[in-house]
Parts: sequence; structure tokens; C-alpha cells
Amino acid sequence: MLTTFALTVTFLVLFYLAVSVKVVRQGYQYTIERFGRFTEVARPGLNFYPAFFYAVGRKINMMEQVVDIPGQEIITKDNAMVSVDGVVFFQVLDAAKAAYEVSELYVAIMQLATTNLRTVMGSMDLDETLSKRDEINARLLSVVDHATNAWGIKITRVELKDIRPPADIVSAMGRQMKAEREKRANILDAEGMRAAEILKAEGQKQSQILEAEGRREAAFRDAEAREREAEAEAKATQMVSDAISAGNPQALNYFIAQKYTDAVSQFATSPNAKTILFPVEATQLIGTLGGIGALAKEALGEGGAPPPPPAPPRRSPFAQGQG
Repeated sequence: MLTTFALTVTFLVLFYLAVSVKVVRQGYQYTIERFGRFTEVARPGLNFYPAFFYAVGRKINMMEQVVDIPGQEIITKDNAMVSVDGVVFFQVLDAAKAAYEVSELYVAIMQLATTNLRTVMGSMDLDETLSKRDEINARLLSVVDHATNAWGIKITRVELKDIRPPADIVSAMGRQMKAEREKRANILDAEGMRAAEILKAEGQKQSQILEAEGRREAAFRDAEAREREAEAEAKATQMVSDAISAGNPQALNYFIAQKYTDAVSQFATSPNAKTILFPVEATQLIGTLGGIGALAKEALGEGGAPPPPPAPPRRSPFAQGQG
């Protein structure tokens, strides 16, 4: 009988100790209540609280969590209807406040994000809601985080998952985008043609400038050549004049024979000339050539009297040339 009582007491003591030990998992915190009143927060690990006097009130998840914002219809500032849904990331920093300052923490965060999302997007135009998603996220994060600060939680991120305008607005936006792209393409084509015309005009301008400079240089060279030729002609004439003044008439014969030969050569170069008739006596030409030979001998220093002119031919001179 005594042994049975002792075993019963021992079992009850062990059971009491087992019930009094509280094991808190990592990432969680438990609120401890004594007779229904909050006393402290149990940290992760092994904790001992006498049973029947202390009890676990709430098990608070201290890890970062996510709450879905359900899809809803929002009217923008320009009276366009859009469908929006998103997510809210938060983390509990104070387990006691999260447990006792708000009822249904997840529902409260979801409702708060939903109402503020309507407020933020309702103050913006449709184009702004589609192009300024980061600004919407930042404004919504600031508002929700400030409102939930008393609940001991921290809103880390607010993200809009999808913004869906009505089908007719999407179609109009598609047509607008196509028209805008066609406009840009036409502008680029016009700018390309304008640049091409400018480059072409610049090229023609440079070409005309170079061509004018070439003509100028050619004219300058031609004038210089004519000037040199005139100087040579004047010098030759002066030399012939000096030779005549010195009593040497053969220089005059040489000068006249050279001009005569040049004039006769012009007939042979004519493409239409089939027959060439000389209206002069052949003896004159032969005599002139003889005078040129005498001049050459005299210039070489051979001296002596000039050879007599050859006898005149029996018939009138004429020459035939094939053009």
C-alpha cells in the first residue's frame, strides 16, 4: 500500500514537471499567461513554467511572412476601371503587441493594405498606374507600415502582382502604341532622307569646288605656257632680228622656212584632205631648205660659201597626200 502511494506521488511529480516544461521552436515566441494575464514572452529553447499557474497564451511566428491582397476593382482618377492584386511581406518584432494589440492579425493586415491600395491608385491616372508601379509600392508601403507600427510588426515589402485594364482600353492602348511607333519610324525615315540630302549636297559642293580649283589651276598653267611660248617666240624673233642686223640674211631665210614648213604641215593633218596642191614654186621651197642647210653648216663652223640652189624642175610642182 505504501509502495503504491509512493509510486503514485512520483508519477504525479514527474507528470507535473513534464507539463511545466515548455519547448519553444526556433522562429517562434510564446506569450506566457498567469491566470489569464500576460506576464512574459518565452524565447526559443527550453523554458520552465509551473503548470496550473502559467499557461501558453499565443504562439507567434517571428519569421517574415506574406499575405495575399485579393484581386479587386479600382477606379482611377480618370474613371478607368482596373483589376489589381498584390502581396504584403511583414515580420513580427514584438510578440506581445502582435498577440494582444490586434485581433486576427492576418485579416487586419490584408484589409488595411486593400483599403490603402484603393486610396493610392484612386488618386492617379491610368497611365500613371501602369507606368509608376514602383511609386505605388513605395507609397503603399509607407502608409501600411505606419498604420501597423502599433501592432509590433514591420512591413518589409508591398508588391503589386498584376494590373489588368479592361479589354477595350488594352485594345486602344495597342492602337496608340502602333501609331506612335509608326510616327517614330516616319520621323526616322525623314531624318535619314534629310541627312542623305545634306551629305549629297555637301559632296556636290566639294566636287564643284574641286572642279573649279582644277579649272583655275589648268587656266593658270595654260596662261603660263602661253606666256612661256610668247617669250620663246619673242626671243627667237629678237635673235633673227639681231642676226639680220649683223648682216646675216640666212637667219631670215631660216625663220621664214620654219614658218612655211609649219603651215604646210597643217594641210597634211587635215582629216578631209585627199589631195594637196601647192600654189608656190617648188624651187622656192627647195631653195629655202638649202638656206637652212647653209645656216646649219655655218653654225657648226664649217664655213665656206653656201651651195648653189638646184636647177628648177621641168614641170609644175604638186604633191599628193592621202588623208
